[in-house]
Amino acid sequence: MRKLLTSPAQLSLSDSENNIFQTALKYIADLSLNLMAVKVTNHPEDFLGWCKELHRICKHDLNMDLLDEKQLAPLKKLQDTLELGISLTQLKMVRIAPWPIFSSIIKEQAELQSLTERLALMDYISQLRTQSLEQMIEEDRLVFSGKHTVKHDPSIYQFDVEWFGSTKGAKTFHNLLQTHPQEFDHALAHIPLEGEVNKAQYQGFVKGFKAIFSQHTDNEKAPLVAATRLLAMRRPDVFINITNNNLSVLCQGLNIAKFNNQDFDSYYSDMVLSLHSFHWFNQAAPTDEQELQLWNIRAILVDLFLYADETQAQNSNYIKLRDKPSRTTSGVVKAMKRSKESAEMLVDKALEGDDIPEYLIDMRSTIVNSVKDGKTVEQAIGLMRTIFG
Repeated sequence: MRKLLTSPAQLSLSDSENNIFQTALKYIADLSLNLMAVKVTNHPEDFLGWCKELHRICKHDLNMDLLDEKQLAPLKKLQDTLELGISLTQLKMVRIAPWPIFSSIIKEQAELQSLTERLALMDYISQLRTQSLEQMIEEDRLVFSGKHTVKHDPSIYQFDVEWFGSTKGAKTFHNLLQTHPQEFDHALAHIPLEGEVNKAQYQGFVKGFKAIFSQHTDNEKAPLVAATRLLAMRRPDVFINITNNNLSVLCQGLNIAKFNNQDFDSYYSDMVLSLHSFHWFNQAAPTDEQELQLWNIRAILVDLFLYADETQAQNSNYIKLRDKPSRTTSGVVKAMKRSKESAEMLVDKALEGDDIPEYLIDMRSTIVNSVKDGKTVEQAIGLMRTIFG
């Protein structure tokens, strides 16, 4: 263990990595006796591997029964420090990696980072992108804007809506999006669906986005975080979705000055243009179909270089909703009423499947009514199959 704990001192560390190492040493001092009792067999020769191995030991190998209560705080801080080290070191790769390495890292972390679910979300977004927000049903508008709800029928929405960045805490944003969707459409119209996005086009979006808040709120400032969600869904090959939780680490990892949640200029000039200068971003589109799928959303994929807990995939809102339906205190499944428009849209999507028999298509109205009254699409179709199949 002593060799593992001191091994980064023999490595050529960047300033940020050295700061992580020195911070970790402070917390290691409070846990040294406990750590020394752990047998170490893996001795990574790089800083990323060191952070991952020590983090694994802290989470799984320490004898928690031997820890004093006062040691729990430094243990948590050590784990947080190592998670930051993992993120910063992986983001350092983003700054220097060519496309083959960039994409290979994403594939290596596919299970940990729920890549299949994320790609399902982006495939769904690609179908929404040509629609206006005003025309979308409520569920689809929330997919685009990043807020998962119990209305997202897991038989239709087979992904967590909030991958790449949740906006569920942006209440004013969602209220305005519900009441004035056409104004958000006008703002997004400045961003072309294909080709280069220049500064003037971005500034046109920002002006329109800010105007919505200035006109319809009591001087509430427009949130950059929510704006980047819309931008990243509109053009995932150009914009990255930031959140209040990842903003600081992204700035550190990409080696740019930290900015705040109202600094639209720095987001574009520092973060977006920095991404556009990296080698992997500027490679020609690959011919391989799987590679092209990633390349077409390459800017937003930087999110996958942030630390991911081993339980992250199972904490997907989609999985939790699929496996644990909402129940009332009496134990009865609670029905979720839908608008007729939403019910029709969801049922029509389900009936497009190749395995749907003609008799189910003929029963569309009955299925729509069942979904409108609270059943999931899967439940409604399943009932019809049981009775008439």
